[in-house]
Amino acid sequence: MQNQIAPRSRKVRVLATLGPASSAPEMIRKLYLAGADAFRINMSHGAHAEKAVVIASIRAMEKELGRPTTVLVDLQGPKLRVGTFADGAIELQVGAQFHLDHDATPGDATRVRLPHREIFAALEPGARLLLDDGKLVLRVLDVGPERIVTRVEVGGRLSNHKGLNVPDVIVPMAAMTDKDRTDLAFALDNNADWIALSFVQRPEDVADARRLIGGKAALLAKIEKPAAIERLEEILELADAVMVARGDLGVELPPYRLPPLQKRIVETARRMGKPVVVATQMLESMIVSPSPTRAEVSDVATAIYDGADAVMLSAESAAGDWPVEAVTMMDSIAISVESDPSYHDRVHFTQTLPDATTADALSFAANGIARTVSAKAIVCFTLSGSTARRIARERPSVPLLVLTPRVATARRLGLLWGVHAVRTRDVSSFEEMVGKAKRMALRHGLGKAGDRIVIMAGVPFGTPGSTNVLHVVRLTGNELKNYPTVSSAPA
Repeated sequence: MQNQIAPRSRKVRVLATLGPASSAPEMIRKLYLAGADAFRINMSHGAHAEKAVVIASIRAMEKELGRPTTVLVDLQGPKLRVGTFADGAIELQVGAQFHLDHDATPGDATRVRLPHREIFAALEPGARLLLDDGKLVLRVLDVGPERIVTRVEVGGRLSNHKGLNVPDVIVPMAAMTDKDRTDLAFALDNNADWIALSFVQRPEDVADARRLIGGKAALLAKIEKPAAIERLEEILELADAVMVARGDLGVELPPYRLPPLQKRIVETARRMGKPVVVATQMLESMIVSPSPTRAEVSDVATAIYDGADAVMLSAESAAGDWPVEAVTMMDSIAISVESDPSYHDRVHFTQTLPDATTADALSFAANGIARTVSAKAIVCFTLSGSTARRIARERPSVPLLVLTPRVATARRLGLLWGVHAVRTRDVSSFEEMVGKAKRMALRHGLGKAGDRIVIMAGVPFGTPGSTNVLHVVRLTGNELKNYPTVSSAPA
């Protein structure tokens, strides 16, 4: 890989969803140059052959630009839907009774099929059923193995195969369907860096997915069910990252509950040292407009002030009329927020106390030392990426340059706050470590002659989880004299 692309001038990452408006190779390249750090492939739409072409385009761009690029594959999860109607749609009247059953006969104004037996077993009288993204609300009056009797509380038009949400109970359904297992196998065969698990309700959902992934990719748990919030820390213990998925979460909860829950999820993830992504409707109006609303800009800014690792574009970049402009706007908002003199204090409002480990203690210290000696960068050597995650957890005020011999590690770090990951040959001695850290800092424009940098690594070198070295050095400016500034192979 050629080391041609300088580090971003901002710390928060931008995750852009690819779709009909943005899957062409030239558009993917434009999105990356506009500020996209990672790309989301949504498995709810499209065929595997189409997705394989998109991933191949990302990897071709990665090779051309010389920057490890992150691919996140988002599994659809168990979508709950009602059946069909004889006339294609009905009008539900407030106060009327409406039944859900197993009868495959097309429905009418009194009943419709619900092909999910698990719901019948989980429901109790008094529970709510939300239809069509929460536009219609049913209240359960009675439930049996063959029929659910409800009363319409919020009526309206209901058409074929509309979605159904069950916010008040935990439905005993696995987070992964047969389709998801097939999609997961495809994602792993195509070397996806992250797998997003949808509709997580319990830690067991995450544990099951981890077993299937087998360490071949990192796992992100999407928090979009109220039940997941009740066991948030247990889920985070098992996941590699978490997403505040405000779409379905906003359907199953009143809108006014979302802001405090978003802050709680972000704070918990940061405290536990897990990357956190804020997603859904961030710049929604840019699907059809070249400019966002002031409220949307404020929403994105709030997530950045709270210290989210990444902010995500969904339909804005996947199917909208202005995908490049949406990424550019996200990039501009982030740069503006991070330029605010109060940003540093705000992003450290959440306390991230180190665990009682050597690696955590050194990561905590590195941030303080960098501030005290006015270092220009922290340079971290890592195999697995765990040291980089620990340092990023502290939200250092200087860039974090991560050097790793593993391209898979460099790619996975693309969702991490403040990280500029570079694939490079591993080191085998202390002197080699210092020399390489200095050269790479200069090569990537993170310092000049006379500047200090902080170095973190583990001895013995090449051993995962051995972080035990913290070293401060001064750049002379001569480190690159006998080395090329651009290399087609790992340096």
